[in-house]
Formats: sequence, structure tokens, C-alpha cells
Amino acid sequence: MNPSPAGQDRVDDVVVVGGGAAGLCLADRLTAAGVGVTLVEAPDGPLRPAERTWCYWEAGSGRCEEEDEEVVASWRRLRVRGPDGRGVEADPAPLRYLMVRSTGYEQLVHRRLRASPGARVLRATAHEVRDAACGAEVRCTTSDGRPLTVRGRRVFDSRPVPRTPPHRTLLLQHFRGWFVRTSAPAFDPGVADLMDFRVPQPRHGLAFGYVLPLAADRALVEYTEFSRSPLTTAAYEKALRHYSDDVLRLGPLTVESAEQGVIPMTDARFPGRTGSAVFRIGAAGGATRPATGYTFAAVRRQSGAIATALSRDRDRPFVLPAPHGRRALAMDAVLLRALDTGRVDGPRFFTGLFRRVPMERMLRFLDGGSTPWEEFGIGLRTPVGPMLRTAAELPFLARRTAGRSEESPR
Repeated sequence: MNPSPAGQDRVDDVVVVGGGAAGLCLADRLTAAGVGVTLVEAPDGPLRPAERTWCYWEAGSGRCEEEDEEVVASWRRLRVRGPDGRGVEADPAPLRYLMVRSTGYEQLVHRRLRASPGARVLRATAHEVRDAACGAEVRCTTSDGRPLTVRGRRVFDSRPVPRTPPHRTLLLQHFRGWFVRTSAPAFDPGVADLMDFRVPQPRHGLAFGYVLPLAADRALVEYTEFSRSPLTTAAYEKALRHYSDDVLRLGPLTVESAEQGVIPMTDARFPGRTGSAVFRIGAAGGATRPATGYTFAAVRRQSGAIATALSRDRDRPFVLPAPHGRRALAMDAVLLRALDTGRVDGPRFFTGLFRRVPMERMLRFLDGGSTPWEEFGIGLRTPVGPMLRTAAELPFLARRTAGRSEESPR
């Protein structure tokens, strides 16, 4: 759909800024709930990111085919491998691990928006989002250089923030992945490797391989680090070649495509509200789980809660549902700090937890769905001394905007 100057007097129920995972998911849920929505997406060009892969886990029972339309692959068995090669493999029923590809998901959501009379997609570059008499407005420029103002009773902004808010710890989850095809069957399509620590570890942080098989001869193979600085593309390529050739022993293969990214993992507090009618969603609103880097599941939950609230009573004062609970964020802050200071060994920490805690419980814990009693039991299976020392230290550390993390001795 093309923006029209004649439509600038229109005031939508909701304007969603940004066509990434958070913006697409919220626009989709609002449309399904009967809430009028305009989705503002960047035109083709440097502001539109390359195709990405989003993964998450959730219960697989009771889902209809339409709800699964965005899922391109799923796995019911998951595995974590320690540095010694010993693996922990389990079926975390009723949970399953799901893959979504951004291009297909965008096409699906656009089809649904086009089918709704109360929805529209505008291709324009958003420059400013601010409160206005109608609620809020988004000042944009269209692809042909024309100014455009989009108005809504509420605006949900998913654009990346220019800088990380004040924090005590900031690690980066950075990665590069290959979609590979091997000359002979090399993968078990029924098992996904979430973490494979059989790779050289960096001096600071941790590294692991990640394998999502799509067929016996096709898979997404990634190299991932949790550390303070990303690598060069050449360094990722070298690490991936070592992992594919020397660890997985895949033999001759063809790299069909590649993807690369950086995800901040931080205890910074991301404001969910930036105006009386302007809200932040997605990673910009704190949807990324600090200790894991997973975002898509929280985006789905928050989008559903927003759509439900606005469809029930659009005139009531709106309170943005938090993407993560306070208890989960507090535990994540301790873990990030312990990893960043080196008080805990990352590969031993994660493989130890998956070996001692049932897979289904661990996944619910990592997704914020565990009970306090379950969390207490999981805590007893961590290095208790270093974790307690870190928890006691955190309240006395200053949050800062510059640098990676508040420094402290081990």
C-alpha cells in the first residue's frame, strides 16, 4: 500500500513503527483483535535489515494450522553438549522448539493486514515520534522524499534505541550462521543442538555452536559468543569452518546463505513508555531476555496482552504489559554479572544445569515461566558461593551509560 497525503488527517486506533519481529507481531495481533492499526515500515534500502531467523519454544498441543503458518521448522528433541563431548538430550514435552524466518513472516502478516479493512501498511522512514492532541504522531519521509505525518491514539515504537540505557553489565551475544547443504546425510532432523561447547573458548565470556537441522543434508550451523566485543566476519568464518570441519565433521558442504547479528545482553532498564501515548516494544522496550538473548517469545506474549487489553476497552488508561517479570530480570542480572566477571565458567555452568535439571523445567525457567520453588531448586544446582557473592555485590554497583560493564575483581 502506498502512503497518501490525503490520508494524513486519519487518526488510527494504533500506529506501530517498525517492521521487525515486534512490529509485525503486534500489528498482526491487533488486527486479529479488531483494533485499527497502521504499520509504518522503512522503504527498501539500508534501514531494512537482511533476512533473519527467530526461534523460541512453546507448548505444541492445541495449536491450529493457521497459528503454525509462520513456523518453517520445529524440533521436539533438544541437546546440549559439554566441552567433553558428552551430551544431554531430551524431549521437553509439551514444549517444542520453533523456527520462524523473517521474510516469510513479513509476507504472512502483510497478507493478513491487506485482508483487514481497518489495517494498512505504509512504507516510510520514521524520524520522530511524539505526543499530540490526538494521542501521538509519527513524522516520516516517504521513499520519494515527501513528508508524511501518521497519527494514532497510541503509538508503539519498535525502532532500535541509539544507545543502551544505564547498566551495570553489558555483554553481547554475537554470531554468524551458515545455511549449509552437505554432500551426504550428516544431521539428525529430529534433534536441535541448542549449545555445543566443543569449540575453543574466548579469554573472556563463552562460545558455543548451534545446529538446527532442516533435513538430513541441510541445517543452520552457527557460531555464537557471549563476550564484550563482536568479531570480524573473517573471524566468524574461521570459527564456523573449524566447527563444521573439525567438530561436526560434515565433510564437503555448500554454504547456501549466511546471517550475522549482535544482541545486547544487559541489566539496563528499558523504559516501556516514552510519552503519554507513546510506548516502546521489542528489544527497544526490554523484550530481549538478558541471560539468553531470546526475544521472539516475549514479543509474542506482550503483543497478545496488548491486543487483548486494547480490544476490551480502548478508552481506559493503558498500562504496557512488561515483557519479563521482575524476579526473572533480577536472576538474569546476577548471572550476567557472574559470567562477565569470570566467577562462573560459562560452559560448565550451562551444561551442569541442563544435566541436573529436567529439560522442560529449564526451558520454562529460561522463558520466565517457572515457579519460585522451582527457581530455588535450580539455584541450588548453580555454583552457590560465586552466585551469592555476585547477588550481594549488585546493589552497590553504579549504573553507567559508557563502557561495557561496571568493573570489579573476581
